[in-house]
Amino acid sequence: MESQRKDMVLRQLEGRGIRDERVLAAMRKVPRHIFVPAAQQAASYNDGPLPIGHGQTISQPYIVALMCELLELSRENKVLEIGAGCGYAAAVLAELAHEVITIERMPELAELARKNLLKAGYPDVRVICADGSLGCPDEAPFDAIVVAAGAPATPDALKQQLKTGGRLVIPVGSNSRSQELLRIRRLSDTDYDTEPQGEVAFVPLVGAEGWPDESY
Repeated sequence: MESQRKDMVLRQLEGRGIRDERVLAAMRKVPRHIFVPAAQQAASYNDGPLPIGHGQTISQPYIVALMCELLELSRENKVLEIGAGCGYAAAVLAELAHEVITIERMPELAELARKNLLKAGYPDVRVICADGSLGCPDEAPFDAIVVAAGAPATPDALKQQLKTGGRLVIPVGSNSRSQELLRIRRLSDTDYDTEPQGEVAFVPLVGAEGWPDESY
């Protein structure tokens, strides 16, 4: 599996322009196959998303690496992830930051993420079952927030939970299945800078500041 990870990083990540050496090292290290359902094991390091049940997916390796690179993380950072899924991206984040909290709205997936993270050697990642569109105000502010689901608009709750200088990476679009990836940087109490990063396709962000349950 290690050789497959190295090949994945070389071809899928470096080959597409991922340059952050810490992100590349994290992607080489985290055992993606542990986070993939048994029926998908052979495809663990393929170039694409995979189903993990409950209508959700584990993201394509390139997208995980791209979003991590856009976060500009340092070892001192505190990070919030919205959409734990199977826990894979949280494990990658744990290689890059000091503290990682990940939120998953589906209890079954939250429990799956906990089990996978423990099995893979990341017991310090905190998995919370809650409405991720509202963030985690009790633990704010964060140096970085990453959202692994598409929102109809950027949730104000997430913007407010950023430190000044903090980065929010989020897919946003009026279609619940197609979005533009944005990096939003907090400049001051009231000012933000938004940088579009290209088109992506994520499952919908469901919640109070996301899509309603019946929208997809």
